[in-house]
Parts: sequence; C-alpha cells; structure tokens
Amino acid sequence: MSNDKSRDALSEAPIPQRNNSAEVVNSGSPLDIVLWVIALILLIGAAMVGQYLPAYWAPANNVWVRVGVILACIVVALGLLYATHQGKGFVRLLKDSRIELRRVTWPTKQETVSTSWHVLAVVVIAAIVLWCFDYILGWLMKFFIG
Repeated sequence: MSNDKSRDALSEAPIPQRNNSAEVVNSGSPLDIVLWVIALILLIGAAMVGQYLPAYWAPANNVWVRVGVILACIVVALGLLYATHQGKGFVRLLKDSRIELRRVTWPTKQETVSTSWHVLAVVVIAAIVLWCFDYILGWLMKFFIG
C-alpha cells in the first residue's frame, strides 16, 4: 500500500476528487467591516423600532408602518451582509448543503417506525435498570445508616 492519500486504503482505487469549494474567507476588508457595522446597527434599530420610533415619527403610531420599517431594516441589513465576503461564503455553504441533502438516503416509514420502537424499548429498559439501582442503593443506605 502506498502513502498516497488520494487512494482508497482497501482497494487501492483512486478516490474521485472534486474541486473543493471550501475556502478560507478573508475577514479583513475595511469595506466588509463597515458593512457589518451598518448591518448590525440596522438590526438593532429594527429591534427598537416598536418602542422608540412612534415618539419621534408620528406615522409610526400605525402598526403596519412599524412592521414595514422593521422589515425594511431587516431586508437592507441582510442585503448588506450578503455583500460581504462572509455573506457570499455563507450563501455558498447553504447551496452546498442543499446539494448534500439531495444525496442523503432517507429511511422509509417502516424503518423509521421500527427504529423508533427500538429506541423507546431501550429507554424504558434503561429507566427500569436505573430505578432498580436507585432502589437498591437507597435500601443499602437505610440499612447502614438506620
């Protein structure tokens, strides 16, 4: 066997490689920092709109105006976060996760029900065993202490 890590250890067959989409995201762009700060200010503002905005802006006494302002703040903040390198990396992660979810072999209903009954049985048996240990230890403590 060779020390080549791109080969399967058992069959010596080459492992198919695909371009690795995971990359290290640079966190240091000054524009990214500014966008993060503005987005955080907008999100904090969205959380405080309901309490403070009606005192400073008369139309905000209407609940739908406040809801609109909150949604606008959140949408703009998410748009700003998407414009950062980290935001684009996060969207790429979500797309790759969706692709991986398509590859998952999901259990059938029968397998799920069967496995659930097995888990329930193990939990009940473990509970009974722990109760027995507790009862025996309690009895021993009463026996020795009096």
